[in-house]
Amino acid sequence: MRHESGLPAAATVNLLKSTTIQKVRLFGAEPAVIKAFANTGIEIVIGFDNGDIPTLASNPNVASQFVKSNVMSFYPASSIIAITVGNEVLTSGDQNLISQLLPAMQNVQNALNAASLGGKVKVSTVHAMAVLSQSYPPSSGVFNPGLGDTMKALLQFQSANDAPFMISPYPYFAYKNQPTPDTLAFCLFQPNAGQVDSGNGHKYTNMFDAQVDAVHSALNAMGFKDIEIVVAETGWPHEGDSNEVGPSLDNAKAYVGNLINHLKSKVGTPLMPGKSIDTYLFSLYDEDKKTGASSEKYFGLFKPDGSTTYDVGLLKNTQNPTTPATPTPTPKAAGSWCVPKPGVSDDQLTGNINYACGQGIDCGPIQPGGACFEPNTVKAHAAYVMNLYYQSAGRNSWNCDFSQTATLTNTNPSYGACNFPGGSN
Repeated sequence: MRHESGLPAAATVNLLKSTTIQKVRLFGAEPAVIKAFANTGIEIVIGFDNGDIPTLASNPNVASQFVKSNVMSFYPASSIIAITVGNEVLTSGDQNLISQLLPAMQNVQNALNAASLGGKVKVSTVHAMAVLSQSYPPSSGVFNPGLGDTMKALLQFQSANDAPFMISPYPYFAYKNQPTPDTLAFCLFQPNAGQVDSGNGHKYTNMFDAQVDAVHSALNAMGFKDIEIVVAETGWPHEGDSNEVGPSLDNAKAYVGNLINHLKSKVGTPLMPGKSIDTYLFSLYDEDKKTGASSEKYFGLFKPDGSTTYDVGLLKNTQNPTTPATPTPTPKAAGSWCVPKPGVSDDQLTGNINYACGQGIDCGPIQPGGACFEPNTVKAHAAYVMNLYYQSAGRNSWNCDFSQTATLTNTNPSYGACNFPGGSN
């Protein structure tokens, strides 16, 4: 999570404690904020701005003083796990800054080593997806050749120090560049036909996996396939200007909610199966003082006053909130089973079946001989697997959306030997 708000640090920490969020990325290193996280169990990433890099690179004492003031003073009570040096430096076009990035990171690493924190606190930098000159299909992902020796030296440093490669994939921008219904479904983890990687035959059902695997392929091509990938930020705006395509409360809720479920499932990506990737959501708060397009201001899960923008299951169910202001989850829809809406075409329902079965649920009952094979109709089979997906994904309203082809019902659709999981909330 990114923290930027007018709320006092203690209020932000209390808000986070009311959620299941376990890690937070701070875009700076304010001592009061770092201290506020002491003994919370929440791990934090702190960072340097791009403007800090020249001084950091030229003067090792700056790094030493930073580690003393912002890490040693609070560690381990405040669980600092990483320090980021700059944001999207390699794609900034500033050759002076680019040449100083690695020396700055090395000075921070040396300061941590001197404080006996090397290996405990990692040093990294955050990259835009633009560090790749090719990202599709994912198997062909490669870094921009213009970064050549700079990228190689950076990766050698990160590999030697077991530090993660931090990237900021935004399917939202992919949809913005190609605003079609198919692209939207692919970007929101919603049912879609999927895209087969012509290079290796893997099928992708969402843009997030495709972007992360493109980075994995690029690392592999450089000989660094074992470097861990961390998603430093990703998100979707819930509001935008009238001429902007994509920002909406429904889209933001679908992207973030489905992403969280995808990560929780630990299914991983086609090139990194069974692996849960550390992912930081942008952002914790709306930033309504930002300039530019409205969408830039409204990525927050919470509003600047701490109230919930939309619920994606991150809030803990607590019987005794610490203060009356503690956000509480919105109740789940009354319906207990997820079924197709009337009038939905067989083509759409077939897409829903393919999507749900591709997410790892047990679709055996709709196969020949299965308890739910008869009646052998697309609608009957879709009803069973759409409901099973809804039940297994968390029984949240957005798990029964299927690009607006599904609805919730209180009527148990089970029949004969075919049992639809579900029940009263």
